[in-house]
Amino acid sequence: MLIPIEQLLLLSVGFFIIATLYSSVGFGGGSSYLALLTLFLTSFFAIRSIALVCNLVVVSGSTYLYFKNGHAKLKDFLPFVLASIPLAYLGATYRLKENVFFMILGCSLILSALFLAVQTFEINKSKKEVAAYPNYLSYVLGAGIGFLSGLVGIGGGIFLAPVLNHLRWNKAIKIAALASFFILVNSVSGLFGLITSQSLSLPWRETICLVIAVLLGGQLGIRISLKKLSPNGIKRITALLVFVVGIRVLLVNGLGLF
Repeated sequence: MLIPIEQLLLLSVGFFIIATLYSSVGFGGGSSYLALLTLFLTSFFAIRSIALVCNLVVVSGSTYLYFKNGHAKLKDFLPFVLASIPLAYLGATYRLKENVFFMILGCSLILSALFLAVQTFEINKSKKEVAAYPNYLSYVLGAGIGFLSGLVGIGGGIFLAPVLNHLRWNKAIKIAALASFFILVNSVSGLFGLITSQSLSLPWRETICLVIAVLLGGQLGIRISLKKLSPNGIKRITALLVFVVGIRVLLVNGLGLF
């Protein structure tokens, strides 16, 4: 179960970089945490638990700053989170078989990579006006993405943000704020689901090192503007990484083909 110290240090550096990049564009990094953890850990309970905790650490600071700067209003976010919280909890309580979990995780990583890549082409494409759509869609999106987030251990913002950008739900900054808050509440709900189903697994040494890494990276990411690489560039590189690892998880861990 324990990761050798050299590998743990390498993993911590990876988590720090992911937290810095993701927090700078409004996400928590859950999909990439999962992607890296599958390379070092075999316990899918530990993989889900650590990813959710790291997600929670990163987006807590981002959410605070979005609300402090007036980009987030709770009444606008309620339809999404009211539906997502119970479904994220429900998804986290499922005790999946290991191969089933890795199959779902692999498919989720692949989908999140595609959503992330698509988002880079949706933003800033002369669709600046806000479009109207049925209110029930907010509940449907919140419930569906919330359940998936609890099932595999991600906050769900990486799915929600590109969908809302495509629908022109609101300005990009407000969508980023919603994604951050959505990740926060789903991570909390998912953790409670893991606790009540007795599926929570947090090896203390690995958890402490990785939490410190994402705390530092998250705080750095939300306070700086990257000059050498655009947010879209970050997302495309991250999408490629998550896609490749998602394929590996699906074929090796899920289907056992190699």
